[in-house]
Amino acid sequence: MKSTNAGEWAYLVSVVIAVLAGIGAAAGFGASSWVAVLLVILGAIVGLLNISEKETTSFLVATVALIVASLGATVAGDAGAFLPLNVIPGLGTLINAIVANIAIFAAPAAIIVAVKAIMNLASRK
Repeated sequence: MKSTNAGEWAYLVSVVIAVLAGIGAAAGFGASSWVAVLLVILGAIVGLLNISEKETTSFLVATVALIVASLGATVAGDAGAFLPLNVIPGLGTLINAIVANIAIFAAPAAIIVAVKAIMNLASRK
């Protein structure tokens, strides 16, 4: 399996896990620390394999926007920016839980991409 393929699969699997875990948490099944660990590992894989130097700035800006949107959100979905959407029962809780899980996945990828960018900048003459 090519590394690009592995990174693409890691991204796809991460999004599916984040959504399913968010749905489960919003449905009252709670949040699993193992899901968080798995999302961190998959995020690291994506950061190492998927993001090229050309994509670095766009990726980091998008990640910052995502993490800002997730501030205060919990993987249980019981807090966060989207809680007012609970005028439709459970919608805000669901979105908060999904966004929090995606942020857990995106953060390690962003750290790795940022470190790679700093290394590239430091090595240029």
